[in-house]
Amino acid sequence: MTDVEDRLAALERQVAGLVNRLAPSDAAPADAGTFWALEGLRDRIDDDATGAVLYTGIVRLAGRRFEWQYGRSVDDTLDSDWSEVAASLAALAHPVRLRLLREILGGREATAALAELDGLGTTGQLHHHLRQLTAAGWLRSTGRGRYAVPAERVVPLLAVLTAARR
Repeated sequence: MTDVEDRLAALERQVAGLVNRLAPSDAAPADAGTFWALEGLRDRIDDDATGAVLYTGIVRLAGRRFEWQYGRSVDDTLDSDWSEVAASLAALAHPVRLRLLREILGGREATAALAELDGLGTTGQLHHHLRQLTAAGWLRSTGRGRYAVPAERVVPLLAVLTAARR
């Protein structure tokens, strides 16, 4: 049954990706409410400003609801030391770690349950990946052999994954 579930999850991700790729002209016509987040951001920044970036989300996963919003000026982002985020991004740059995050977000939080999954390597490799994700702040230990994506990292994680799509 796991194979069917994995295939269904992959299909759902593909459909979501296709929906997200629709250009505004392919979707509903642009009306006053289409770009409500953009309009709100535009109202909050100075006309002379370089700009700002905002991400926000409401997510329901594994019986929990997460809401998050974060914005930053373009000047602050360009002037910051980008190397400070390298470790956080590097932690996401491995297929096994991405799968672990997806499984944990889906409710499979125990190390023993994660170890049962095919394709994750040895128990030692699993623990190495969990340590990398924890050190980068993408995971938090919630008790003996259990992990969770911290609430404040759920929407940012999904925003990074959304932005990484072409």
